[in-house]
Amino acid sequence: MRIAVISDVHGNLPALEAVLAAIEDDGVDLTVNLGDLLSGYVDPVGTADRLIGLGLPTVAGNHERQLLTFGPERIGMADRVTRQVLSERHWAWLRSLPAVRSPIPGVLAFHGTPDDDLRYLMHTVEASGAREATAGEVVARLGDVSGYSLLLCGHTHLAGSMRLPGGALLVNPGSVGWPAYADDEPYPHRMEAGSPHARYAVVDDVSGRWEVSFAAVEYPWERAAVAAEGFGRPDVAAAMRTGRVA
Repeated sequence: MRIAVISDVHGNLPALEAVLAAIEDDGVDLTVNLGDLLSGYVDPVGTADRLIGLGLPTVAGNHERQLLTFGPERIGMADRVTRQVLSERHWAWLRSLPAVRSPIPGVLAFHGTPDDDLRYLMHTVEASGAREATAGEVVARLGDVSGYSLLLCGHTHLAGSMRLPGGALLVNPGSVGWPAYADDEPYPHRMEAGSPHARYAVVDDVSGRWEVSFAAVEYPWERAAVAAEGFGRPDVAAAMRTGRVA
């Protein structure tokens, strides 16, 4: 079984199209989408239409929950921009997405952790910034995932994997559409892929257990950066161009 894994498209349709073309060449059996689908500054509507048409097994991320539940006093700019352009068809699709799903037996997909779409799983944020989480920290955050040999998460926008005690594989494919960002919670930190490429992962079990390979795809990121500038976000444009926080 070969599974492509994508996450954190954030409305970046040019990046999504490039990744989908690369995945088609990979000859996968299934593509799983881990959420944070539309909220961004490139093309939320075009991205929604494309993803709805694909019908991929998809989970909701924190931005889907925020779009659906936050009032105007709490919603961030990326969600606010997206909320203004979505149609009822798009809203119905967002409402249909689960927070956690098992696309095939033995595989569990979610956005942050299985019970918290905002929590980092493979990174820990301290006063000094973000670092890779220890295996003990990851296991504690996962809770009871017995029965699953492959665990798929997103949210941090950084690609990585970890072989857990017992042999299960944990994979974060990185972000399709937003390669770097800064956040203030719980401490100020940066999450930076280091280049503007669109990212995804492919997992397969041909060896008898799940193994992963990561891909970084070129796409017209200048187009995405110009779109972000058009929304008044030169900081996001800089991230699109460089994979770094300005």
